[in-house]
Amino acid sequence: MNIKNYRVTDGRDFSLAGFDTKDTGGFKSSDDAKTIVEQNITKIAELQNKLYAEGKTGLLIVIQAMDAAGKDSVIKHVMSGINPQGVDVHSFKQPSAEELSHDYLWRAVKALPARGKIAIFNRSYYEDVLIGKVHKLYEKQNIPERCKGKDTIEKRCGQIRHFEDYLWENGIVTVKFFLNLSKGTQRKRFLERIDEKDKNWKFSMSDLEERKYWNDYQEAYQAAIAATATKKNPWYIIPADKKWFTRALISEVLLDALNNIDPKYPSISKEQELELEECRRKLSEK
Repeated sequence: MNIKNYRVTDGRDFSLAGFDTKDTGGFKSSDDAKTIVEQNITKIAELQNKLYAEGKTGLLIVIQAMDAAGKDSVIKHVMSGINPQGVDVHSFKQPSAEELSHDYLWRAVKALPARGKIAIFNRSYYEDVLIGKVHKLYEKQNIPERCKGKDTIEKRCGQIRHFEDYLWENGIVTVKFFLNLSKGTQRKRFLERIDEKDKNWKFSMSDLEERKYWNDYQEAYQAAIAATATKKNPWYIIPADKKWFTRALISEVLLDALNNIDPKYPSISKEQELELEECRRKLSEK
């Protein structure tokens, strides 16, 4: 599949409406897509081992979506082959009192990946220009009045763009996914969460309340993606109506990102080789 069809690197002509939520990339069934996921997981795991061993580059994976788009499912299925030592998953929910006492990027900075590691953000600092925009949360924050202007969200998008440039320039590669779900599919998945007892725990009345703001959220995503998509830090608009294709496409993008990083196992010096040979000799003695 051609991942360039889903990549956004310049927001000037970006239109979220131009991406089909039902797109399956030409796949006729889920079987072929599942095979690709399995193959990619093996390759991703090997590259992740090299990334961890090399310890030079950090990989930040940002996953944003409307409720029921499949964020947890992606993390579970696509990242299943990764060594747990080298990956951290962070879910950014409603900020705590401590987090609200700091700037909005503070809690994200604490969770950034160390060199050699992967960090997955299930939601992220983008919440502050998404739900923050839809519900004008900045107006209720305990911050100076000069920080509550009509251009607050626009300024924050600019700050995020510069923040991600800063990460790039300091050895962290950021890959951002928007799981593009249709309103009809969200409704179907909400009903499944109500009808199937083992999914009841996933449903919350707040999900239904937020659904009322569907159009506002679509506009917020449109604006945020357009303002923060760059060549170094692109967005990928992932069709999310078919979970099997969502997983396949994300696995392709992650494999591509790791291939571009091109991590390698560290080489050792001649002195270290001689030391290893000496250790081999001693261990071989009876």
